[in-house]
Amino acid sequence: MKGLMQDWPLLCHKIIDHADIYHGDREIVSRSVEGPIHRTNYRAIGERARQVAKRLELDGIKFGDRVATMAWNTWRHMEAWYGILGLGAVYHTLNPRLFPDQIAWIMNDAEDRLLFVDLTFLPLVEAIADKVPSLEKIIVLTDAAHMPETKLKNAVPYEEWASEVDNDFAWNEFDENSAAGMCYTSGTTGDPKGVVYSHRSNVLHAMAVAQPDMLNLSSRDRMMPVVPLFHANGWSTAFVCPMVGASMILPGAGMDGQSIYQMLTEERVTMTAAVPTVWLMLLQHLQDIDGALPDLENVVIGGSACPRAITQTFQDKYGVRVMHAWGMTEMSPLGTVCSIKPEYAHLAGEEKLDLQAKQGHPPFTVEMKITDDDNNALPWDGETFGRLKVRGPAVSSAYYKGHGAEHFDAENWFDTGDVAHVDALGYMEITDRAKDVIKSGGEWISSIELENLAVSHDDVAEAAVIGIAHPKWDERPLLVIIRKEGSTPTKESILEFMSGKIAKWWMPDDVAFVDEIPHTATGKIQKTVLREQFKDYSFPGT
Repeated sequence: MKGLMQDWPLLCHKIIDHADIYHGDREIVSRSVEGPIHRTNYRAIGERARQVAKRLELDGIKFGDRVATMAWNTWRHMEAWYGILGLGAVYHTLNPRLFPDQIAWIMNDAEDRLLFVDLTFLPLVEAIADKVPSLEKIIVLTDAAHMPETKLKNAVPYEEWASEVDNDFAWNEFDENSAAGMCYTSGTTGDPKGVVYSHRSNVLHAMAVAQPDMLNLSSRDRMMPVVPLFHANGWSTAFVCPMVGASMILPGAGMDGQSIYQMLTEERVTMTAAVPTVWLMLLQHLQDIDGALPDLENVVIGGSACPRAITQTFQDKYGVRVMHAWGMTEMSPLGTVCSIKPEYAHLAGEEKLDLQAKQGHPPFTVEMKITDDDNNALPWDGETFGRLKVRGPAVSSAYYKGHGAEHFDAENWFDTGDVAHVDALGYMEITDRAKDVIKSGGEWISSIELENLAVSHDDVAEAAVIGIAHPKWDERPLLVIIRKEGSTPTKESILEFMSGKIAKWWMPDDVAFVDEIPHTATGKIQKTVLREQFKDYSFPGT
């Protein structure tokens, strides 16, 4: 017996239709790449997206064709995003922070036909366009007045390109499992791998993200996604905000502390989301100007483990709640949020900060488990480390063209590559990447926990921990430090600060001071490069 419900496909363009009808006047505020602040609303975004879809169709773009974007978070990117989706083509967000040859490789793998690009990245595209034979046209996200001279063939200004048609376009209808978007992993170990989102997965994921124990977004919020749309599906903000009718404050290319502060305060932002490095810049700017955050209520921090000091400063000094989150490109991306269940509501002070250091618990639609190397399930006791595996309707079942098949098993469990433990209430805490965990005397040491402790020292700007070969213990931790400007911490002062806060056998055997720590294109510490840098290092006395 079947249910007697309507077959209503979960298509992404239904989200912008909903925002247009029920939240049409809600503001979309952007810092334009050209400079001025631009204001529009969901109704106009919906109308312009239809215009984009119609213009793409005139260019011969068909269902399933890949259309790339290399752009900041602005209203034009949103228009292009939904126009691509409504036509039935596939948006492909490109990360401009990758190496040029890597971007060309990704575009060729995806067989991108068109590219929407912001002015900022035009020189980068000029350097690689000839290496992408499938690329037919480049639409520069500006108007004719700001269109620079370029050697690119078939490069046109967005406003004039779109104005060649009207917005009388009916969205195409197709199966909800059709591809909606593509995003490639950063490729720190081998070539990047393509993740392909479906319309169904994007809609379900956005509904999960909006849940009260997740981001808890509503039409009363003014959300500023600092995390760019080209980073892990934009953390779903381009879907969640119009779905619930939240205003969007889009920072464009202004990613420094002063620019972020200006948008947060002048546009009365209530919620924002970014990686820890962004918040370190903002907090430094706030300290420099003795500033305040009168409207901000919640800050979502993900991408890498959030240092305890950031959480404490936001909450104690500025009255802003920190929501530690975790996810992956392969998960659309949200996996967990550290909201506080009633069993932990009594926690305060250091105990509450201990809880908030965890990545949190998952929403409905995400299942997880931890296993040993033989795939045996491990207990949820908050102590036992294991490989973190996940599955769900917004989790990848495979990579594009079948790459990386070893990460998926027959029961749809995806091996995240993270090492974690889970407590009895389902709170997960990542202790390392599987490839970064330090194995000392047969036991595991968490490099992430050591890094978070070190960076809470007043004189430490950034910290990284890697395992160094040891003749007796197999590996021992080396702590690599960037000093804060104007400070002169010593090895002894750092280790004394850490003493008593971790198990004695976890203590780093040495401290190295450096001017720079290498990062991936998504801002994560590049430990493969760091290990290569210290490949000839030996601990004192060994």
